[in-house]
Amino acid sequence: YLHRPVIDSFLFALALAVGLTPQLLPAVISVNLAHGAKRMAEQKVIVKQLASIENFGSMNVLCSDKTGTLTEGVVHLKGALDVVGNPSDKVALYAYLNSVFETGFSNPIDEAIRQFKQFDLSGYTKLAEIPYDFYRKRLSLLATYQSDNFLVTKGALSNILEVCSEVENSDGTLTGIDEAREDIQQRYEEFSRQGFRTLGLAYKPMTTQTRLDKADENGMRFLGFLLFFDPPKADCAETIKQLKALGVTLKIITGDNRLVAATVSKQLGLVEHETLTGPDIRLMSDLALMNKVKNVDLFSEIEPNQKERIIIALKKAGYVVGYMGDGINDVSALHAADVGISVNSAADVAKETAQIVLLEKDLGVLVQGVREGRTTFANTLKYVFMATSSNFGNMFSMAGASLFLPFLPLLPKQILMTNLLTDFPEMTIASDNVDADMVAQPRRWDIAFIRKFMMTFGFVSSIFDFMTFGLLLFLNASDEQFRTGWFLESVVSAAMIVFVVRSSKPLFKNRPGKYLVLATLSIVAITIALPYTPIAPLAGLVPLPLPWLGMLGGIVTLYIVTAELAKHVFYRLVKM
Repeated sequence: YLHRPVIDSFLFALALAVGLTPQLLPAVISVNLAHGAKRMAEQKVIVKQLASIENFGSMNVLCSDKTGTLTEGVVHLKGALDVVGNPSDKVALYAYLNSVFETGFSNPIDEAIRQFKQFDLSGYTKLAEIPYDFYRKRLSLLATYQSDNFLVTKGALSNILEVCSEVENSDGTLTGIDEAREDIQQRYEEFSRQGFRTLGLAYKPMTTQTRLDKADENGMRFLGFLLFFDPPKADCAETIKQLKALGVTLKIITGDNRLVAATVSKQLGLVEHETLTGPDIRLMSDLALMNKVKNVDLFSEIEPNQKERIIIALKKAGYVVGYMGDGINDVSALHAADVGISVNSAADVAKETAQIVLLEKDLGVLVQGVREGRTTFANTLKYVFMATSSNFGNMFSMAGASLFLPFLPLLPKQILMTNLLTDFPEMTIASDNVDADMVAQPRRWDIAFIRKFMMTFGFVSSIFDFMTFGLLLFLNASDEQFRTGWFLESVVSAAMIVFVVRSSKPLFKNRPGKYLVLATLSIVAITIALPYTPIAPLAGLVPLPLPWLGMLGGIVTLYIVTAELAKHVFYRLVKM
């Protein structure tokens, strides 16, 4: 009924739809993430996938192996003991043979054995080998000396005992394994409570046999214990406290037995709610595991495939999960986690799978990375708050005004200019200061909160848009003057509102970044000057009387004050 040209109405509707969209959101997010990645690199945290920064900041559970992350990562062999716990050269020699001749992946255990005590192996020859695997949990080696062939096996104590039928005593006599099993288990538990990772060692003569099969791992003689120690890092307990203060719960996933794991966790100051072992998990359904993992901070005797199950269970329980691993057996868990974290010294396949790589295997580096991730997320959120509330308010006002005005309240090109000018300063938001409370706890995208924020501040914005309409109509503004007046009020108010919505704190109690201030004030100055420049006719703008500018400035000032009051009420009623 307003008799507007169809093409003008179509272009206006199209521009209105475009105006509702925060067009620079992808660019702002990319700049934010790139800036965050640069700052994280300065903290020795390399980001391989920019999108992972937001998950890094949202992470509220970190799963980590014990060795090298919570401990020094330098394993020492503290003792090669016989069945009754006395030092034994024979145990040390056979362990040395097994470690020197094995051809699998280099590992700290074998390196510690080789460094403990060196023997002259002249006359010893390797004949065959069965490599270590995560199911047998032992490594067997067939060797010969002076025409006598013998098999030496080392590994997890329970996996060694299951292939033994006899025990060799200190004096060389043999005893049935069943008679000694209880004593062996008691000594093992005693060593474990002291924090020693304890392996078993067994052997058996093999006459003239030169080939080796897994079936040969039976009827062996238990020879003794190998005690390893990897001391906790001196500053690790303090780092764990910092993670906890940031709302990140540390969960240890280790292959060590429950006694060793519990001892180390106590040394690190971890409050042990409950322990879950690999054998326990093997018997649990996925649903049972999901309900259990919430209260468990220590997982021991874990097999590689169970790490992935734990990660998936935590995610299903509603957590944002980070996993820190460096081995081939960590790849599936790294892939399953929301944030896969590895270290520069990790296996290549682990680094390829991880989204974030630490240049130092240290939780302290991780703490700084979490803070930077949350800073990046907080700055991205500021743009979303500003763009959605301003765009919604302006487009709602424009749609409403178009219903009763005999002319278009803004030309399509002016709508697009409004969005471009108001979004431009937000490109600097990556360098803005962030409230401490935004970094203190994990944050996630909360669509319901954003919707409430958009509706609240969009409504406030629309009130002052309609006040501007009323003022311009009262002043008998021409079509061009009306559009120019509203264009100025719309751009300046949308640009200035960022100082209100960027923080939940009062406007003058949180200082914005200098680049954001400079960019915003520059856009305000350019916008006010635009109607007085030679390009004004191209934009459909005309100069306004100076008193009109003063009145429009008063409306913008009143809008900022009202928005600040609305923010105070909003954050009292709605929690992030």
